[in-house]
Amino acid sequence: MTVFDTNRTNYDTARAFGRIGTVIANVISAISAWNDARVTRNALSNLTDRELDDIGLIRGDIDSVVHNRPIF
Repeated sequence: MTVFDTNRTNYDTARAFGRIGTVIANVISAISAWNDARVTRNALSNLTDRELDDIGLIRGDIDSVVHNRPIF
């Protein structure tokens, strides 16, 4: 069985290094969020329309899911 851990560590470099640490932590967080969105978009884009329908989505909903926007 394969397990994919999606939890991110809370970078406490900000405490240790002050402003520079905060900047580094923000950059790491932004890169991490971008990569998570990229992986999610690619995974959903690779599904067929039938598979998307099985999870209650249509192809046009992918961007909303990736950016955590409500789907109406």
